[in-house]
Amino acid sequence: MAIVEKEREFKFTVDDFNVLRKMSNAYSGIQVPDERFDMFYSRLSKRVRKLGLNDFKEYCTYLHQNNEAEFTDFINAITTNLTSFFREKHHFDYLRNTIIPELLVRNKNSKEIKVWSAGCSTGEEPYSIAMTLLESVPQDWKVTILATDLDTQVLQTASEGVYTEDRIADLSQDVLKRWFLKSKSSPSHVKVKDSLQKIITFKQLNLMTEWGMNVAFDVIFCRNVLIYFDRETKAALVKRYAKLLSSKSWLFIGHSESLNQICNEFELVSTTTYRKNT
Repeated sequence: MAIVEKEREFKFTVDDFNVLRKMSNAYSGIQVPDERFDMFYSRLSKRVRKLGLNDFKEYCTYLHQNNEAEFTDFINAITTNLTSFFREKHHFDYLRNTIIPELLVRNKNSKEIKVWSAGCSTGEEPYSIAMTLLESVPQDWKVTILATDLDTQVLQTASEGVYTEDRIADLSQDVLKRWFLKSKSSPSHVKVKDSLQKIITFKQLNLMTEWGMNVAFDVIFCRNVLIYFDRETKAALVKRYAKLLSSKSWLFIGHSESLNQICNEFELVSTTTYRKNT
């Protein structure tokens, strides 16, 4: 795709775009294709305006000179966070019908289940995981979910657990009654119940850095994350996931992703659902 520079409120050149996407890739490992030229302008022009700068060349300079202060806002602005409750429903069906029954047998001595939602966005995924687990696991079991994301803004939304009614429009009345409360601060919002929040730990994490974990997870959700990385980075990331999974445990990836010819640590057991070989 040929990038087309347009007349805009703020001058934004290919050179500016290349500087910004190089910085994004160096920090996050995310590959930024030419197709995101207009998206970068749309998202970052708000920062240029707020900072009182004249164009994107000045923003690139500002970002270099004020890296510590501005970089979080920069990454937050260009990160895409598309999610919904029970997105890719077949994953939650497989979790409920296949994985949980096996874990109830396999982990009967510890009575503990550990899940990681890597790339949790605004929280719909980990809350959906929590609902699925709490509906199927005995009350005397310990269920813990680690939910991480690079974007601090979406993590704030996730940790608060407050959503507009359009975000829960597709959920059944039974699910709404069981897991949500009307928000006290706004009648047009709902809040997830404390029973879901108390089993989830939200944390900012850059997948390209050291994770500082020594946990044997039973399940890892890493959906619609690998798509942003090159082949080498994908392979390295999946190997790191394998090391943090218990023997014969599971990895969920996104609907447009595949581990085919990426690694040999996992076997495909259902639609975009993989199981660790050893």
